[in-house]
This record gives sequence, structure tokens and C-alpha cells, in this order.
Amino acid sequence: MTEASKKPSPPMRPLPRLIFASRWLQLPLYLGLILAQAVYVFHFWVELTHLLEAAFGNQNALAELVKSIGYKDSVEVAAKVTALNETIIMLVVLALIDVVMISNLLIMVIIGGYETFVSRMDLDSHPDQPEWLSHVNASVLKVKLATAIIGISSIHLLKTFINAANYDEKVLIAQTAIHITFLLSAIAIAYTDKLMARDAAAH
Repeated sequence: MTEASKKPSPPMRPLPRLIFASRWLQLPLYLGLILAQAVYVFHFWVELTHLLEAAFGNQNALAELVKSIGYKDSVEVAAKVTALNETIIMLVVLALIDVVMISNLLIMVIIGGYETFVSRMDLDSHPDQPEWLSHVNASVLKVKLATAIIGISSIHLLKTFINAANYDEKVLIAQTAIHITFLLSAIAIAYTDKLMARDAAAH
């Protein structure tokens, strides 16, 4: 190690130190997302409990499920639903998967955002360190978030098509167009990131 490398860096001036310390203002935002994660966990277990109770014939639980997923036996009459059927089960399971995927998105934002924009978490030696966190940066996080949003949009679109009889045609077209927009946006983000990485490697 040379003498130059041993020389300590000069202290930061007050204004740059204040600006750099302002990154900690994001901490309450990430703590708030952790609370939002807890709400999603609670919602997941409520829906799962209703599904299990409805499977054993609980009509109140079945009514809660039908209300939450917006399912009807026919467009005019909803009172005909008296037992679980394959469509209801599929819609509820898709709703649970949707909650899990949004929860995964929250984890990526909380951990990746904190690691990228606030402070290092020093997880290199931790056995449970996420694989993607070892090379996370703003570009990687952006692409992963775009991919996660496409997955969530796909689940919503599938739920809509399964229950298409209870949706207006304009809603179906709008959701399809929004999903395609998400897909094209993710492709554009990934392609831009690839071009930037190639230019950086060339230099």
C-alpha cells in the first residue's frame, strides 16, 4: 500500500455534507413501505381464510369472496352463487398470486432502493442475501421493477378475461392496451440499459 493510498480523504465541506446526508430523508419512505407490506400480508391471510372457510361450506365467507373478486353467476343476478366453483377458486388464487407479486415488488423497492440510494447493508457474507442484490444499481433496479410490473399486469389481465362477462368491452380493451404499453415500456427500458452498458464497456 502506497503513502498516497494511506492518506485520508479531506473532510467534506458543510454544504456537500448536508446534501449527502439528505439521502436519509428517504428512510421514512422505506419504513412506510414495510408497513404497506404488513398490510398486504394481513390481506393475503384474510382472503386465504375466506377461501378455506368457503371450501367447507361457509356462506358468509363465500359471499365475501364473491364480493372481493367481483364475480357473478350472471351479469344480472349475483345471488345465485351458493357454492365454490372452478372460476371463483381460480380468481381467488390469482388474487393471492397478485398480492404475492406486489409484495415481491415492495421487497425489491425497499431493499434495492435502500441499498442504492441510502446506505450499504453489508450483506455480502449473509447466507440469505438475494442473488440480484449483489449487482444492484439504479439501472438493474429499474429493469427488474418494469418486469415485476408486467407480471402484475398479466395477472390482472388474466383475472379480467376469466371474469370477462362482468366487464364492459371498453374496460377489456383499455386493460389490454395498458398491458401492451407496460410491455413495450419494459422492452424500451431494457434496450436502453443494454445500449448504455455497451457504451460504458466501449469506453
